[in-house]
Amino acid sequence: MSNDRDLPQSEDESRTRELRDSVIGLGGAVVLTLIAFALAIFQPWGRSVLLFGLGGLALLQVGWHFRYFLHIDLDRSHRDDLQLVLFTGLIVLLMVAGTIWILFNQYMRMG
Repeated sequence: MSNDRDLPQSEDESRTRELRDSVIGLGGAVVLTLIAFALAIFQPWGRSVLLFGLGGLALLQVGWHFRYFLHIDLDRSHRDDLQLVLFTGLIVLLMVAGTIWILFNQYMRMG
């Protein structure tokens, strides 16, 4: 059986760094979620500011998850992964926007 003490120094540091990043990621995700819930519950500003704030927090949460859980950042070694995610997001955005456009067009024709 393999023991953690048998690991090379570089692999042990890599595991420690990955665990640290996971803990930081979890803490940040929890904090962002709590801020979003607090904004929604207490509503310190108007409704439009609340919607923009929640939208901004959602985008920040997505970026946070990309960085700390999917390990996608702007380093050269991860650019291919980032391009894949961005292309997938573009395709999903086009599909959603096209669907909304078609449904709105049908709604206008029926009314």
